[in-house]
Amino acid sequence: MAECYTLHPEIPQPRRVETIVSALKSGAIMLYPTDTVYAIGCDLNFKSALERVRKMKRLTNDKPLTFLCPSLSNIARYAWVSDRVYRLMKRLIPGPYTFLLPATKLVPKLVMNPQRKTTGIRVPNHAVCQALLRSLDNPLISTSAYLPNQEGELPTLGFEKVRLFDALDKLVDIIVDDGSEPGTEVSTILDLTSADPVVVRQGLGWENLQQWLGTQIET
Repeated sequence: MAECYTLHPEIPQPRRVETIVSALKSGAIMLYPTDTVYAIGCDLNFKSALERVRKMKRLTNDKPLTFLCPSLSNIARYAWVSDRVYRLMKRLIPGPYTFLLPATKLVPKLVMNPQRKTTGIRVPNHAVCQALLRSLDNPLISTSAYLPNQEGELPTLGFEKVRLFDALDKLVDIIVDDGSEPGTEVSTILDLTSADPVVVRQGLGWENLQQWLGTQIET
């Protein structure tokens, strides 16, 4: 059974954060809230934990995993960011946006798209995520906590928290609860590997993105 930790949604308790991070550094997998949906995550650099997450979500190695960074400057360690892309991202983060970018050598192969050598990165607008990221000092894997059924199909988003916790209690090592109910909208995915930004998926924050970028974006 997973160990459950309750964290304050705005001022997470430092000692509990440190306890969670210590477990992550030892290869633990956690269920945790983000500014979009609840996510399954682990330390980006812990290979066996990454493999467990992939197995849990039934992801083949050609399916990339998204990870969270605390800031734009941190993103630049894991992805190649041009001046144009930097200016765009600066307007959108922190927030519910996943950016597809060319990966640097710091990104594990188990995480990136093997054909395109790209990776998906987010900077969450969420106090618990930020506290965990600052303490861990490594990116956090962030894949939605909704597992495929026997047919490989994902269930509809919007599980009640108690159902979600019960479903994953024996599959993860840690459950983080900030008092919020699971979100129902995933992030908007923006491909920034080409000359013009391309919206791969419309999700939370899509309307704001339209207002900011107007005709500059493709869908």
